[in-house]
Amino acid sequence: MAWNQQQFLRPLLYPGNPADSISSSYGLTYSIPVVPRRGTYGTMNMASSDVEKRVLVVDKAELIPRSVKQAQTRRILLSVLWLFASLFVTSFVFYALGIPSCRRSDDHEPFSPITSTSNGTHAPQVEGIDTTRLANLDSLKPQPKERQIQTSVTSLSAAAEKTVLRNFEVAPPVLMPYGPADSDGTTPIPAGSTQKACTVLLMRRDFAFSYGDPYIGDYTPPSCKFNRVVMNFTVVSEGRQYDRLALMYLGDTEVWRTSTAEPVAPPGIRWEYLKDMTEYLSLWQQKQKIIFDLGNLVNDKYTGIFNTTLTATFFNSDVATNAAPLSDLIIPVSARQSANNAVSQFTLPKDNATNTISNFPRNARRAVFSVSANGQGNEEFWWSNVLQSDVNAFSDTVGELPGYSPFREVQVLIDGQLAGVYWPFPVIFTGGVVPSLHRPIAGIEAFDLKEHEIDMTPWLAVLTDGKPHEFTIRIAGINDTASPSGHTAVLTDHVNESWYVTGKIFIWTGAGNSPSIGNGNNRKPPTIDGLTPSITLSSIRTPSTGNSSTPESITYTTSVKRSLHIRSPLGTWTQSLSYTNKGLVSAQGYNQLNDMLISGSESWSPSTNDDDKYKTSYTYPLYANSSYSVSPTGNLSISGHLIQGKTVSLSGAAVFPDYDTVAFNGNGNGKNGPAKYRESRLETEKEGEAWYEQTGDGKNSTGSGDSRQRFTFGGVETRSGRGEELYFRDVESKAGRVVRDVKRLGGQAVATGYEVVVEGGGGGERGKGGRGDDAGVFGGVPVDGGEGVKGDGVKRGGAMRMFLGRNRF
Repeated sequence: MAWNQQQFLRPLLYPGNPADSISSSYGLTYSIPVVPRRGTYGTMNMASSDVEKRVLVVDKAELIPRSVKQAQTRRILLSVLWLFASLFVTSFVFYALGIPSCRRSDDHEPFSPITSTSNGTHAPQVEGIDTTRLANLDSLKPQPKERQIQTSVTSLSAAAEKTVLRNFEVAPPVLMPYGPADSDGTTPIPAGSTQKACTVLLMRRDFAFSYGDPYIGDYTPPSCKFNRVVMNFTVVSEGRQYDRLALMYLGDTEVWRTSTAEPVAPPGIRWEYLKDMTEYLSLWQQKQKIIFDLGNLVNDKYTGIFNTTLTATFFNSDVATNAAPLSDLIIPVSARQSANNAVSQFTLPKDNATNTISNFPRNARRAVFSVSANGQGNEEFWWSNVLQSDVNAFSDTVGELPGYSPFREVQVLIDGQLAGVYWPFPVIFTGGVVPSLHRPIAGIEAFDLKEHEIDMTPWLAVLTDGKPHEFTIRIAGINDTASPSGHTAVLTDHVNESWYVTGKIFIWTGAGNSPSIGNGNNRKPPTIDGLTPSITLSSIRTPSTGNSSTPESITYTTSVKRSLHIRSPLGTWTQSLSYTNKGLVSAQGYNQLNDMLISGSESWSPSTNDDDKYKTSYTYPLYANSSYSVSPTGNLSISGHLIQGKTVSLSGAAVFPDYDTVAFNGNGNGKNGPAKYRESRLETEKEGEAWYEQTGDGKNSTGSGDSRQRFTFGGVETRSGRGEELYFRDVESKAGRVVRDVKRLGGQAVATGYEVVVEGGGGGERGKGGRGDDAGVFGGVPVDGGEGVKGDGVKRGGAMRMFLGRNRF
């Protein structure tokens, strides 16, 4: 659906003046003052100037007896006196309670920060409007006036007690000592639970001005017995602040990557996330240096401090799992700066992300490389970048655009040879596209950036030869040259600033110290098929309707396919990947739309040990349509429509427990047969529409958004092959507060207090642009872009890169 600005311009009435409004798909968001219509000021009763119509009123009055009219006059005078007395008493009560009275609509002030109502609604400041109620649009007429800023508010909810906004990410449950638990920390401990566990405080830190100042702490393993570890990360913040990236290390090894919510005005925002960290058990069993890096900046503009608490719960569980056995050794591929109390990520393209490993165990029988990578700065919205041949198409209007195409490939190389790739999931942080999209429902993976695993077992014949070997992480884009006959495209070995990358190698060893791989021909490197992907590009420029040499719009497509096979006598690693992205940059560079789909299937097929088999398939659809404008005074306005989804199917010996059914398999650990489920399946889609505004000095902002996410996690039973729902959640928010939340855990309904839509919720009906409950989660989305409005001195457009995520300092 195109973002049609006119669909969101509707008038409304508030005490003192008719007004224009911007209405979201679910109702009122904010208003602006306009010149009052002719007639009685302060009402919608516009008196007619037609004398003939007014004569009827006079004729009727003449028929009323004089005594009756005198009585009416007395009643009117008494009513007026009673009205003035009531107003005086009301004003005195308002003054005593500290409630501000309504101001005239032509009293303008700068933006005020978003405030929280009694229901947790984070609503824009609008004069005289109760933003928790929908407007009655039947009696309203459009007003073609330019929007302005109105800030003060007087409503019943404004005087009520404010509440902390609880942010959350919808994710699969994790296994706790008492059973499966929601990742957002809302699952209560069952009464009578006797499972033994010990909890350790890993970190308590207020991150204020913390660039280059990570938390450093010493970890000592607890005295209790444990074979499982779950972390709890809880954060509160208030004020104004960007979303911030955070990386956690045990020594030189990155073990978790997360990001923050963007805080709001006091009393602020809070979120909690449970993260299963069992795959690092070999590290948790030893003393470690904990390094937690959350770079933040605090000044008169960015006031939000992140008050963080990180704990870990250690417990023993005889749970059955389909995941790979815990590895015997983990070797980091990082900058290795823990000895200097510094972070160990590589920053590309500035750094050379290479480690030379000289102590690879010669008795290794399996090896899996995991890579963690995400873009920052000009690469945060890499999926919206344009073709390199088009980066200067709008240089006269918006300047140079980020290029190297909207395609990115993370490459892992061994001794300079391609060993595997990762086409990254497009994480959208809580300030991305439109900040209001992510309150209170954070984007997919925003609080838990997943790592990707690539099986390195085909390379063991080389890696166990006792010689040093280089492991390199590289980010590739596409460079193209346009000509009348088409585009010539090649993969690059670098992209724009910046990508934060690290890796690690999980290694399983055989008995004894003797080499697992024999000598002779077995020492040959594997054969590699599919080194060159198939790339198809197109770009069409639509000329401007005026005399400008700048094109009106560019429509571009990017299509990439890769089929990679790495074979050795030990087995075959296979990756079959497909990527498409249809993009539109219109209004001479100010509007933007992208419709992207990444799909892939990967597998490790060992020649001998079937227990090491691994297979996964996934899709990452993304649709983003945004509008951006800056007024002559510097005030910023952004609006957007975002649809993002994710499907994952996983079976076999995976390293990470992120998609494992371990929380639902029951006890046994294989002693009483295989795990209950042999395959897991995840399917989710999140859709939202939102707007956001900020003053030219960047110190005040306001916004509102509506979103909904449906999430299903299930397992395929080992014996019957029947699919079974294990976790379900359907949550909806409007104007920054949850209005509907339906949840099932292990097939049982979970009380949330929001099982039905509340206060104007809309039942199961989707808002504008939605595809309904019965629609397929991952249908095709047409590319249709809105048009920017020009000629009124206001810049409008959708280049989200121009404001969000670029210069975090």
